[in-house]
Amino acid sequence: MHFGLTQEQQMIVDTVRTFVEHEIYPHEDAVERTGEVPKEVAEEIRRKTIELGFYACNFPEEVGGAGLSHVDFALVERELGRGSMALNHFFGRPQNILMACEGEQRDRYLLPAVRGERMDALAMTEPDAGSDVRGMKCSAVRDGGDWVLNGSKHFISGADHADFFIVFVATGVDETPRGPKKRITTFLVDRGTPGFTVRDGYASVSHRGYNNCILDFDNCRLPDAQVLGEVDGGFAVMNEWLYATRITVATMSVGRARRCFEYALNYAAERQQFGQPIGKFQGVSFQIADMITEIDAADLMTLAAAWRLDEGLPANREIASAKVYATEMLARVTDATLQIYGGMGLMNDFPIERFWRDARVERIWDGTSEIQRHIISRELLRPLGA
Repeated sequence: MHFGLTQEQQMIVDTVRTFVEHEIYPHEDAVERTGEVPKEVAEEIRRKTIELGFYACNFPEEVGGAGLSHVDFALVERELGRGSMALNHFFGRPQNILMACEGEQRDRYLLPAVRGERMDALAMTEPDAGSDVRGMKCSAVRDGGDWVLNGSKHFISGADHADFFIVFVATGVDETPRGPKKRITTFLVDRGTPGFTVRDGYASVSHRGYNNCILDFDNCRLPDAQVLGEVDGGFAVMNEWLYATRITVATMSVGRARRCFEYALNYAAERQQFGQPIGKFQGVSFQIADMITEIDAADLMTLAAAWRLDEGLPANREIASAKVYATEMLARVTDATLQIYGGMGLMNDFPIERFWRDARVERIWDGTSEIQRHIISRELLRPLGA
């Protein structure tokens, strides 16, 4: 078993980290103050990412992507995690679910997304259907040869910049011994489609500038050509392409934790109290030791889960374990760093309070910690008949 990086993987890490330090860090303070990414900054990041050859690096070479393995892509996301979510959004990693596009959909959605010509956004969550995906009320019904969509989605990240949306809606109900079970279908919806409105969402304390939006569908009419995958096959599409996105949250949490830890380590070595660096006090030094141990553990867990995907091995439990552990690790690391900084940690003179605020959402989106624990326990108990 080899735990080191290949020369090519180290080059990926060095390249992306350098990009983040030079192209992302300089704009972070402005985004924090304004809550917005200037259009010219967004376009510059996207252009430089394309020139670097990393745009849509999570897509296979046959459609124009870089064809990175799951482990290689995890390393990319880990380094991007060091920077502002609002800014690294334009580094460009379209939803892998677009690989389900067929026929004309490939030319209209998949290939332009990979080339950086069109941006996508994923729309699943609703006010009354977060973790309970099958509880969604946004629905589509047949009307002649078309589908008519009605309802709303919220917490839709990246919707303010998206050219089209990957939308999951209910298209029927099956009666089962355990009660009604909704059938889900995935649709591709262009911005500007009649009956479809994108409006501002909620002000969030986490990831300023990485805005969420609300999508409203009011008798929005779509042809069959806009169905992604099979009618009533939304869960199949979801399970094939989306579950690995939890690795992204885990790896980015590791990257952000390492950046935060570097602040804690340097401050512990430089800050003087009672005539010596505070890092010499056991109360601080033990926190430093615990932090790096947890970061390393989360790093190995995420890369191991990605490796299982590359090997074609079952990875659902391992991905859930990586997601829940890495996100909760990030919360502990940011909190401990703030404690080491003391009162200054809460001031915006340092990015510590930002790391602390940003860390909170990671335990919620892409499946809450409670959902991850449900997945883990289910995977362990089912083989035993429980």
